[in-house]
Amino acid sequence: MAHGEQSAAPDAGGPVRHVPVLLGPVLKYLDPKPGEVIIDGTFGAGGYSRAFLERGASVIGIDRDPDAIAGGQDLVEEFDGRLTLVPGQFADLERHARALGHEGVDGVVLDLGVSSMQLDQAERGFSFLRDGPLDMRMEQAGPSAADVVNELPVRDLIRIIGLLGEEKRATSVAHAIDAARKEKLFERTAELSALVEKVLGRNPKKAQIHPATRTFQGLRIYVNGELHQAARALAAAERILKPGGRLVLVSFHSLEDRLVKKFFQDRTKTRGGGSRHMPEEEVPPATFELLSRKAVDPTPDEAEANPRARSAKLRAGRRTDAPARDLDIHSIGVPKLASFHGLGG
Repeated sequence: MAHGEQSAAPDAGGPVRHVPVLLGPVLKYLDPKPGEVIIDGTFGAGGYSRAFLERGASVIGIDRDPDAIAGGQDLVEEFDGRLTLVPGQFADLERHARALGHEGVDGVVLDLGVSSMQLDQAERGFSFLRDGPLDMRMEQAGPSAADVVNELPVRDLIRIIGLLGEEKRATSVAHAIDAARKEKLFERTAELSALVEKVLGRNPKKAQIHPATRTFQGLRIYVNGELHQAARALAAAERILKPGGRLVLVSFHSLEDRLVKKFFQDRTKTRGGGSRHMPEEEVPPATFELLSRKAVDPTPDEAEANPRARSAKLRAGRRTDAPARDLDIHSIGVPKLASFHGLGG
């Protein structure tokens, strides 16, 4: 299930449907047509992919979660070969497309962040509300959140929780973690959640927001390299999209949205700064044109029906015929973080 998909009421005698966030705007800006090839870089439960397939497009669905790939096999059969599922990271979407024989594609959609399928399974270790192993790995491989919490130096935990979790009291949380892990290593989500709540307390004005929300966000983003992945995927999409191809991104928190916004600002720029004292800087040809000047938000009805949609923002652009260019991921907001067994950097 892509981030923010919700389970709708089942049809009489039928399976439960999954309703992806901002589906209407995604279809509007991606505009899939018969015969086109679309990359759904975050396949999840296939909500977006199904809509593209129903419009006649062929879809390359990518997901790093083995459960999502296994769960999508029925959709592969239903659409008789027009859906190809690829286990892997969406940062590698260009390589996946070329390996399937595509030198260019007509559209790319990315639904950034953790999926509600993963959040809803306590054993996946993403939730501070449901006790489970302190895991958080989308790919179910590599260093876990427990490894990070138990082994990283305090200064690095402060940066992860502060920068990626946007937790203002990251220093207090990190030092409390350090003191607690000297007595007993963290193994369960409930242990970490309780510690953070003890340090931060409950804010009566924000009773609906658990104190551990930001700490868990920071750890999850770090464990899965989410911002690195998103930035690399933007560059890969620029390289694989045909002229006229559409790029649509749905994000769920400010870090992701700022990264996407900065990418489009850089790639749609047509003139450089300058003043009467300084010559205007030379700007490379724009590789995208914006399809929407502002981020698109969910309607009030959608936000009410699906609480996970409330923070969603959609941005979209159309590929020009200008050549793709290199991307410095740190220039669009990916922070430099501690390296840990392949994470960070």
